[in-house]
Amino acid sequence: MKPFFEELDYQHTPMGPLILQRRRMLSLKGIEVYEVKLGEQYLMSSLFYAAETALADIAFEKLSGRNWEVAVGGLGLGYTAAAALQYDQVSRLVVIEALGPVIDWHRRGIVPNGQTLTGDDRCVFYHADFFALARQSGFDPHTPGRRFDAILLDIDHTPDFLLNESHGGFYSTDGLERVKSFLKPGGVFALWSNDAPEEDFLRVLSGVFASTEGRVIEFDNPLQGTKTTNGIYVAAR
Repeated sequence: MKPFFEELDYQHTPMGPLILQRRRMLSLKGIEVYEVKLGEQYLMSSLFYAAETALADIAFEKLSGRNWEVAVGGLGLGYTAAAALQYDQVSRLVVIEALGPVIDWHRRGIVPNGQTLTGDDRCVFYHADFFALARQSGFDPHTPGRRFDAILLDIDHTPDFLLNESHGGFYSTDGLERVKSFLKPGGVFALWSNDAPEEDFLRVLSGVFASTEGRVIEFDNPLQGTKTTNGIYVAAR
């Protein structure tokens, strides 16, 4: 029997100690939960991924046709990327992740979606800083300047609660103009947020994109017996 708690990996990174841990939740009938911490911050849990899946679903509502090329900023536990691969219309998925150990977890198959992503030829991992790429030549390691049908981002907690202060410029008008330049006509940019969409950032988005909206994603929190909400911003070129 697996232990009730196990630290699966501990790595020093430029952003601080990165920890992958697994626990069995006896209060939830012993289900296994994977958690990722960066320093003292909990980044993600396999217990809560409804909004990460919705990030792909909501973005793809705006697309038509086939052979979609998609970029995902932030690999995490792989739920957004796995949701994207559920769509046959996706022909290429580039997942950009700044923390090398996170990519390694998936390649080793020690996180829930590892085999799903590594076993799909459409999926490519790109070990790089998403925000630096947005300022430079874009999100495809083989084709600088490539445009995508959708760019999905799930890295910072919110547009103003950042994992690293260097990300701040991305959420400005100039930063969003840059990400728009890597979208095909009719392409979609979608952003996960820990909080419900805020009017201030929606106004910034609307100054750059042809159409914008905010969605609230509600899901069960079995630890507290309540509902929890996250936000999704979606903007179309």
